[in-house]
Order: sequence, then structure tokens, then C-alpha cells
Amino acid sequence: AQGGLVQAGPPPGQTGGASGARGPQAPAKPFPLTLTITEGTDASYRVREQLAGINFPNDAIGTSTAVTGVIVFNKDGSIDSKGSKLTFDLRALKSDQAMRDGFIQRQTLDTSHYPMAEFVPKTIEGMPNPLGGQFGFQLAGDMTIHGTTAPVIWQGIATVDNNNGVVAGRAATEFKFETFGLTTPKIARVMSVNDNITLEIEFRLKES
Repeated sequence: AQGGLVQAGPPPGQTGGASGARGPQAPAKPFPLTLTITEGTDASYRVREQLAGINFPNDAIGTSTAVTGVIVFNKDGSIDSKGSKLTFDLRALKSDQAMRDGFIQRQTLDTSHYPMAEFVPKTIEGMPNPLGGQFGFQLAGDMTIHGTTAPVIWQGIATVDNNNGVVAGRAATEFKFETFGLTTPKIARVMSVNDNITLEIEFRLKES
């Protein structure tokens, strides 16, 4: 139940397949290497909610660009988990409703005490070695939210631009509120909220 997989869409600017790449590509990058989160990365949550007086459900979505971190790869393409970590500033999450944002900040996430979420990647499947082209992947590791750590698995797709040393794409994971001891949001006009939270990240990683 923890770290359930959800389907991530194609990377930004891609409609599927490597044919969207422009110009000749530099050779694939050999490992070891370090990839650092760079500008153009954002993270978001997605929760299905039922609004009073409306007979169909609605997705509540909050987004933040306050994402930092690095992923370090060993020579064999495995992840150096001791040197790798992604950090999300939960205080920067914004949706289309200030009331929802306030409740989530104060009650659900308690960002005054737990302002950050952290993900420590441990293993990755599907990434080519050497690094190049477009590929689907599964990234497993430990997520810490609200003072609780639990394993999650991200499923995504990425495209490598070896000319610029950039890896761009999308990934998503899903878990229940109770996995991290979170309070289900209860705000005015909301009759019910689905127990599952989907986290999504649209990322740009730069070789460093």
C-alpha cells in the first residue's frame, strides 16, 4: 500500500519517443556523475475532493517551486544514498484556494513544526548506463513528511540532453494520509476527501 505507483506523463516538450530531440546529440554520459535540481523544477500534490452542492469530484492541486537537492550515482549506475537527498519546502505550496492552503499548512502538514519534506533515493530501475536518450524509470527510497519516514516508489519518464547536461521529465507517487500520520483536510464546502495523495514532480536535473 505504501508507495503505490501511478502513471506519469511524457516529459515537458515531448509527445513520446525520442524523435522530439533536436539536433545531433553528444555521446551518452558515463557514470559516476551527480545531478542537481535546477530552475524549472516544481512539485505538487493532488487530492480528490467532493464539494458540497456539486455532483462530481474535483482534484485539489497545490504546487511549489521550492525544491532542492542532488542525486549522486556511483560508477556502476547505482545511487549513492548517503550523498543524495531531495528537499521540498512545504510552506511554499499554493493551490487555487487560500482557505485550503491555510488548513493544510496549519492542520494537515503542521508546517510550523515540520516545514520540510525530504526524499532519500536508494535504488533506480530503468535508467540506461551510460546515461542518454529517453527512458522510463522507477525510483525507490525513503520519504519523510510530518516527522514520519516511510518507503515510496516514484514512477516516471525522463529525457537526457547530453549537449547541455540536463535530464528533464516527470515522476509521481501515491500514498495514504495515514502513511505519514497526516490529518485529512476538512474545510467549508468540502463534503469528503479521498484517502490517497498523489505527489508529482516535474524536474530538471543538471550535471554538476
